[in-house]
Amino acid sequence: MGLHCMADRVYPPVIVFLKTTWKYLGLKFTFTGDVNIPRNGGAILAINHIGYLDFALAGTAALPVNRYVRFMAKKEIFDNKLAGPLMRGMHHISVDRANGSASFVGALRALRAGEIIGIFPEATISKSFEIKELKSGVIRLAMGAGVPVIPTIVWGSQRIWTKGVKRNLKRNKFPIFVTFGEPMHFAKDADVEAGEALLRATMIEMLHEVQGRYPDSHVGQRWAPARLGGTAPAPLNS
Repeated sequence: MGLHCMADRVYPPVIVFLKTTWKYLGLKFTFTGDVNIPRNGGAILAINHIGYLDFALAGTAALPVNRYVRFMAKKEIFDNKLAGPLMRGMHHISVDRANGSASFVGALRALRAGEIIGIFPEATISKSFEIKELKSGVIRLAMGAGVPVIPTIVWGSQRIWTKGVKRNLKRNKFPIFVTFGEPMHFAKDADVEAGEALLRATMIEMLHEVQGRYPDSHVGQRWAPARLGGTAPAPLNS
């Protein structure tokens, strides 16, 4: 059994709700690489960000190994009357962009207690669906807590609900891919910028590999990047 360090009364019913939602939408999942998720002890999932459901899909993909992912999410979600109590109940970590140190300490504490933390190192959704520049928090957390980083790629979620496009919550049978890459380890005295560059290069390579396996054509699609013949905005300032 995986390591659930905290009392989890809220997470199980939320999972039941999510699985029901995925079934209703008819999503076709291809999850790969969960052998790379540690069965116990702390780790960071560094996830690309292409749509509003990425966290729920990445969390679902980690369930077969009996691990609950604690996500770092912006404070505004925690301030929401409906979402806030759920987020706190699932022990997710609030990120206040004006005061990042408190959330950094909270994440560090959770990692040292053996939790898996999910982070979107691009910070916001990439409208181009390419990997944007990364913030340095992931590498600094991994170094501080002495835990591995698992690069994680989600693809297909942007077809359901993403920034600037009308959401599609009809039964749509979209293929959804989630891939967990090999753990990356960073020494306590590692070069943060070099680590960040390596993580980004790894995530780009993994994204291209996942897109290459994706069954639906990207050509002419609003949900596909320009690089693959899609009509999403170019990466500049996405």
